[in-house]
Amino acid sequence: MPSRAGRAEVGSVEFVGRSDSLALLAAARERARAGQPQRVLVEGPAGIGKTALVRRFLRDDTRAPDDSSAPDDSRVPDGTRVLYGAGEEAESQLAFGVLEQLLGRGGSEGAGSGRRPDAHAAGAELLEALDEAQGADGPEAPAPEIPALDTPAPDTLAPGTPVVALVLDDAQWADHPSLQALTFAVRRLRADRVIVLVVVREAQDPRLPDGLRRLFTSDDTVRVRLEGLAPAELTELGDEAGARGLTARAATRLHAHTGGNPLHVKALLEQEGTGLLEALGEPDVTPPAPKSFTALVLAKLAACSPAADALVCAAAVLGTHCAQADAWEVADEDLLAEERSGADLLTALEEAVHAGLLTETPGDPAVRFPHPLVHAAVYHQLGPSRRAALHLRAARTVRDPAQRLRHRALAATGPDPELAAELAALGRDFAAEGAWANAANQLAAAARLDADQGTYEQYTLESVECALLAGDVPDMGEAAQRIARFTPGGWRSYLLGRLSLFDLDRAEALLTDAWHRCDPAADPVLGARIAGQFAALHGSMAHGAEMAEWADLALRLAADDTAPDDTATDMIRVLRLNGLAMSGRAPEALAGLGPLPDPALAGPAQLEELLGRGTLREWTGDLTGAVRDLTGVFGACHGRAASFRVLAATALASAEYRAGRWDDAIVHTDLALSLAADTDQPHIALYCRMLATQVHAVRGAFGKAQAHARVARVYAGGGHLNPSLWAALAEAHLARAQGRPEDVVTALEPLLALAPRGDLEEPGTVSWADLLAEAWAALGDEKRAAQTLAPYEVLATRRGHHTALLAAARARGTLEAARGDTVAAERAFRSGLKHAGHVEAPLDRALLHLAYGGFLRRTGRRTKAGERLRTARDLLVRLDAPPDLERCERELAACGLASGERRPRNRGAALLTPQELAVARLVASGLTNRQVARELVISVKTVEYHLGRIFPKLGVDSRTRLAALLAAEESDT
Repeated sequence: MPSRAGRAEVGSVEFVGRSDSLALLAAARERARAGQPQRVLVEGPAGIGKTALVRRFLRDDTRAPDDSSAPDDSRVPDGTRVLYGAGEEAESQLAFGVLEQLLGRGGSEGAGSGRRPDAHAAGAELLEALDEAQGADGPEAPAPEIPALDTPAPDTLAPGTPVVALVLDDAQWADHPSLQALTFAVRRLRADRVIVLVVVREAQDPRLPDGLRRLFTSDDTVRVRLEGLAPAELTELGDEAGARGLTARAATRLHAHTGGNPLHVKALLEQEGTGLLEALGEPDVTPPAPKSFTALVLAKLAACSPAADALVCAAAVLGTHCAQADAWEVADEDLLAEERSGADLLTALEEAVHAGLLTETPGDPAVRFPHPLVHAAVYHQLGPSRRAALHLRAARTVRDPAQRLRHRALAATGPDPELAAELAALGRDFAAEGAWANAANQLAAAARLDADQGTYEQYTLESVECALLAGDVPDMGEAAQRIARFTPGGWRSYLLGRLSLFDLDRAEALLTDAWHRCDPAADPVLGARIAGQFAALHGSMAHGAEMAEWADLALRLAADDTAPDDTATDMIRVLRLNGLAMSGRAPEALAGLGPLPDPALAGPAQLEELLGRGTLREWTGDLTGAVRDLTGVFGACHGRAASFRVLAATALASAEYRAGRWDDAIVHTDLALSLAADTDQPHIALYCRMLATQVHAVRGAFGKAQAHARVARVYAGGGHLNPSLWAALAEAHLARAQGRPEDVVTALEPLLALAPRGDLEEPGTVSWADLLAEAWAALGDEKRAAQTLAPYEVLATRRGHHTALLAAARARGTLEAARGDTVAAERAFRSGLKHAGHVEAPLDRALLHLAYGGFLRRTGRRTKAGERLRTARDLLVRLDAPPDLERCERELAACGLASGERRPRNRGAALLTPQELAVARLVASGLTNRQVARELVISVKTVEYHLGRIFPKLGVDSRTRLAALLAAEESDT
């Protein structure tokens, strides 16, 4: 989007004032240059000079004033690389249209046509573009330290270090998926030389996603709020505009009349000239109101030749930017034969540029409007007939099918069922590919073009469903109210049920109604969707058998030749496998899967089955296999819907937690929670909240654990089973780590009433009966402890589940010891040791040895107690589990034994943060920096930053030595 270098205005008026704001921006850029990414919010009313300020900030002072230079897609002498995008009101429904601008893809057919599944995938694409713009090639050398926020001294920083400035102008008009993608990318900037400037009229504009608003109104964001220019600055502005003689008194009146709005002032100065000065000099004369921006633009357009007018109008129909060739082709029918020569066409372009209606850059095949308001003024002045004709020409010109249909839809003057059907078909194609945002837009456009009420409602229902899957339904209550007014039918009840999934009773009633209204044989598409939602509903109620049955039915219906190979859930196969596991059939489900490919080669259905297999392996105790499967799935699922990626990250973190890989588990819980927040769907990560509480609690980070537990408790307020279960477990595991058995009982006792409502006692899926029995035993209530533990022992024995039997034996030994039955306690603990030989989970084994050792000490067998306690200590040291390790050392001290050195055998790894360790392990596995960035969904510069800390901490200077060091330490464990 080229603009006049050194200028930041519409027309020929120079930039004035704003020195304080420019200083803020300059300081932010220098911090970014030092590797501390910056977020800047520039806000103010229309015409106040926001765009002018940003362009002035990015200008090239070494160029002559009349040279053309784009703020975007260019480098200025200090090394700044600019990625520029601007929202446009008329294109706010064009999914990823602004993202295409930021990615530097010119031409009208490119905008919004990318078949991206959702904003997360698009955000990762933008993150990679920022890496490329920084020249991130993955060096191995340590990165510089990040300075503090208040680092002032620009002259102490390297002035030639390249910086990337990402500018989003008029963000309130940007399409929602692009804003979500931007939020996703900005959240993941850690050590990048990037300054992100979001320009918006009002930070609280409801069109901005909540996530973006929170990000750009936080305390560490640089906020530049523009007000009107001061009277003295208006005098300077008048001088620059050629209206010399604006006295202080006149400037004061002008300021009072316009509020100092530069756009209004410049319009008046250009419109009225010296007449404005005369009016301002007469106290009794009211100065004229500024004409609308549209009038100003149209005055310029009216002065253009027919060729320039045709070019500008054609470009307006094609969008805020388009390929020159497309603009010429659309304009061609308006030109006389003698005006079609190449020289005359270039003259027309030059005329439009000189008038301030278009901009162009040598070597760039695109033409652009200097401001979205210019584009809007030209576009809306077209009469209905001319606008429709130009859109029809555009439909014949552009090459992208989605764009062709868009232009045909904009050309429509009334209902067009055939065109609506084509749009709906394209939307359904997008949906079949998982490109939910584009699917929603196409189906919504189809709905607007069909006058038949039933067809309109059907297209709308499908559009809302796709928007829901894209995470782009900001107000589900409003959407449900709108759909509730539709004619009763299967699709209506199905979607209302889907929107009400957190009100389980209402959701069940609506889905039941939808099922009764649907004939699955005649409409397998709807049947599969309803069955899939029933599977999800029963999963929320922990009804494993019903969950698996409905998922099976959904898959059978989806296999019908007339139905698509999906059920719009993106995880129906996972629901089936989880349901089987919850109902005690995990080994059977594993055996029925058969061979599966490497995750990198897997298709969508196979990736779901690999995710399910990894989860089943965790539940059956094969933690090595589970981590291997789930690591592969997580690395291969970047193109899937957000909910699938949240589930994959959470499942991987769960397996890593049980396997004792707690640093990795912390990284992946943080990532899952971040992914859920990016789409304003925190409720899909409640299990992850519980998991995050567990891992921080066993690490002794009680403040972090409590924060996660509090969030989980908020969602448990509705009394639904799953949220209540995860909140209870989060609080119980935190209380156990802190040694508060009374709080363990308070948290878990309500589950005794909930247990009959779902499969809450299945070994391997959820473990809580052993914790509750131990807590009651510690509090002296052996009767309740026995009543809680007995059913769990029976079921664990029936399933032959070694991990569950180990936990049950530990709890039984603790209970019998509390009763004073040392023989029964000894028998229980020895039984636990037999099962420990089949269990990979190091914390479970450590807690068994710790409990057994404490029992032996209290019965006077200190030597044997020492053996068990030393084994427990070794495991807890390797895990870095301070709370349980402190308990173990107290037991050792009570035995009269030295506690030993509290030093993990993984000496180097213990020096790294969880994020650094995750990066180090991936680098050591042979991945490049860019591959690591994709795996962890961070920028390449952040990987480089972590390596810059990892190398000196571990005393290595190459990736090879890093790999060797980590391999040696792993072999010691």
